[in-house]
Amino acid sequence: MYHTSLGFRFCYQGVRTLAKSPTFARDPRQLQFEADINRLFLYTSYNRLGRNADEKDAEEIIDMAGKASLADQQKQVQDNIHSQIKTFSTWMDEILLPDSKSINESAESNSQKNTQTRSGLSLAVGRTGPSENSPAVPDTKPLKPAQLSQKLKNLMGYTLELKPSQITHKEAGRGLFVDGQSDVGAVIAIYPGIVYSPAYYRYIPGYPRVDAQNPYLITRYDGTVINAQPWGAGGETREVWDISSVIGRRTGPTAGAQDADKGSDRMWKMLSKPLQPTRVATSGDVLERRNPLALAHFANHPAKGMVPNVMVCPYDFPLTEKDMRTYIPNVAFGGGEEAKMKRFGRFWFKSWGSGNSGSDDVPILKTLVLVATRALSDEEVLLNYRLSNSKRRPCWYTPVDEEEDRRRWS
Repeated sequence: MYHTSLGFRFCYQGVRTLAKSPTFARDPRQLQFEADINRLFLYTSYNRLGRNADEKDAEEIIDMAGKASLADQQKQVQDNIHSQIKTFSTWMDEILLPDSKSINESAESNSQKNTQTRSGLSLAVGRTGPSENSPAVPDTKPLKPAQLSQKLKNLMGYTLELKPSQITHKEAGRGLFVDGQSDVGAVIAIYPGIVYSPAYYRYIPGYPRVDAQNPYLITRYDGTVINAQPWGAGGETREVWDISSVIGRRTGPTAGAQDADKGSDRMWKMLSKPLQPTRVATSGDVLERRNPLALAHFANHPAKGMVPNVMVCPYDFPLTEKDMRTYIPNVAFGGGEEAKMKRFGRFWFKSWGSGNSGSDDVPILKTLVLVATRALSDEEVLLNYRLSNSKRRPCWYTPVDEEEDRRRWS
C-alpha cells in the first residue's frame, strides 16, 4: 500500500538528486526534464513491485534513483510503462477477441475481406473509398464502450469516465474521472491522436497559431506534438484510422489570427520550406476506438487550492509489438518517417534521415501517458498543464509551481 510519507520522500529525493546535477544552474529546461524523469522512475518502479511493497522497498528505490544515470532512469521508466501497457493490452484482448484469439490470428481470418470500417476522420474529410493497402480489421465482440469499460474495471481495478468537472470555472466542461482504485505509478490514461514530429509542424491545423482553436494539443520535451482533437471521445468499434486524406491540406487562418505572420512566425516561414505531400506516407492503422484509457486529453488543470494527482510521461511504443498496436491510440503524421531535427532557440532545423538511429534501431511511436502520483480512488484526474509564463495565460489558470512552468519553457 502506498503511503503519503513515501510520496513526500520520493519528491524530496528528486530535489536532492537534481541539486547535484551539473545542469542545475546551466540549463533550467533540462533540469526540469531530469526532475520529471526522476519522479517517474520512483513512482513507476514502486508500482512495479506490486501492492506488497513496503517502506524498505521504497528506500531501495530511492537509493537506486540517487545512483542511476539519467539514461538508465529513462530506460527503466520506459520498461515500467511498457509492462503496464502490455498487461492492459492482454486484458483488452481477453475482453474483446472471440475465443481468446490473438490479434494476429484474428487479422489472418479477415485478410480476405474487402470491406472495412472507416474512421470518423476519413469520413470528415470526404474520402469516398477504402485504400487498397488498408489493413484488415479483426473481428471483435460487439461490446458498447460502457460495457467494455466496466469489464476492464473488473480486471484492472479501475477505468475512466467522463462527467461534469468539479472545477468551477465555465471552461472546465467535462472532466476525467477514475472509476475504481489505482495505485501510485499506475498508467491512468493515454493521450490519443495524431503525432507530429517537429518536421511536420506546418501540417498541424491552424499553423502557426495551432492552439488558437484547439485546446487538445500537448508537447513532449523532445518537441513531438500530439493533437487529440480528431480523436474526440473515441468511437464505437475497432477501425482503420487513416490520416492520408489530410496530407498537404493546410487550414486557413482562424478568426483573430490575421496578425499571425509577424515576427518569429515570419522568420519560421522563411527558414522552413513546406514539405511535399509525396514525402508523407499514406497508410492507416487499425485502432481500438473504444479504448477506455484513451481519454487523457480530458484531464483538467487543478483549480486554486487543488493539487495534481497525475503527471505526463513520455512513452516510446516499440512498433515491433504488433499484438499491442491496436491499443495505442495514435498515428504518426508522415507514416513514421522522421527527420533529424536540431533546435536553436525557438526554431527547429531539419535534415532528412532515419528517426530511429539508435543502436537497437527499433521503430517507435512517440506517445504520452498520464501516471498517478499517488493512489487514486473514485476521483477527478488533475494534471498540471504547466502553461508557459512567457505568454498570456487563461484567466482560470493558477500555476501549481511557477518555477516549474518557467523551467519547462525556458
